[in-house]
Amino acid sequence: MTEEQASAFAAAALANVTREYPRHISHLLKGPGESLEQRTLHPAFFGSYDWHSAVHMHWTLARLLRLYPGISLARTIAERLDAHLSRPALEAELRYFVVSQTFERPYGWAWLLELQAELLRLGNARWSGAVQPLAAELAQRMASFVKGAPYPIRAGSHGNTAFACLLSLDYAKVAGDSDLSDQIKAAARRWYGSDRDAPLAYEPSLDDFLSPALVEAALMREVLPPAEFGAWLKDFLPSMELDPPKVADRSDAKQSHLDGLALSRAWCLTKLGQPEAAQRHLAAGLPHVVGGHYVGEHWLASFATLALTAEALKNP
Repeated sequence: MTEEQASAFAAAALANVTREYPRHISHLLKGPGESLEQRTLHPAFFGSYDWHSAVHMHWTLARLLRLYPGISLARTIAERLDAHLSRPALEAELRYFVVSQTFERPYGWAWLLELQAELLRLGNARWSGAVQPLAAELAQRMASFVKGAPYPIRAGSHGNTAFACLLSLDYAKVAGDSDLSDQIKAAARRWYGSDRDAPLAYEPSLDDFLSPALVEAALMREVLPPAEFGAWLKDFLPSMELDPPKVADRSDAKQSHLDGLALSRAWCLTKLGQPEAAQRHLAAGLPHVVGGHYVGEHWLASFATLALTAEALKNP
């Protein structure tokens, strides 16, 4: 990532985390008279169109601040994180989860955990301390969820369990949460260990911002020892030849997912030691991260940041 890109992504994230409207609300009404005022229910994550996008745009700010502390927006980022990641705000977020057991499962849970992982890496005890109670609650829920789930979710969108497990496993490593790590590794082996012949020809669907095959492979790379992973990958994904997705209408919220798909594929392909394929997908997705329609701009900077700061496979 260049410093120019970092600044552009930071500016997009800063604008979005305080933008209240339009807002997509996911809320289970339990009776008449309930308030849906988002600043009250979600004082930390009220912007960026929906809760999970607000969370991962805060993650974007935290990661950019850690990797590019000298960018011109660094002070503004710190001020925004100070305002949003306060103890009172996160206490309100936790209260919401206490009465909403499946809200944002598993995608939003995983992004909250990844946000906390980044705050711990950043070393700001004030921010990570405020987020910690909610992170601990969602880590426990995630461990219980993957332990009890007889099947994975193989969708190319929010429900995908491999993507959620990848982010959650990163948190588990940074936070030293051995129970969460053990449950994810056991679930991944149970869900995906016998998979063969990934149906790449059926990707993508119009709703996809994840490749079910590539994100599964990226997770198994983290779960299996190198030799075992190599044998598994040969049977599961002998080829990673995928054309970048085509987008006909970037004002359509579902079609805009396909720009995210190009970026998340680049993230996975980098992790899997396929730099040339990753670059093809980056070239397709990066021009549309900022400056476009809000249905894409409220979230794409996060996936661009993932892709451009991915850890490459050391022994492809």
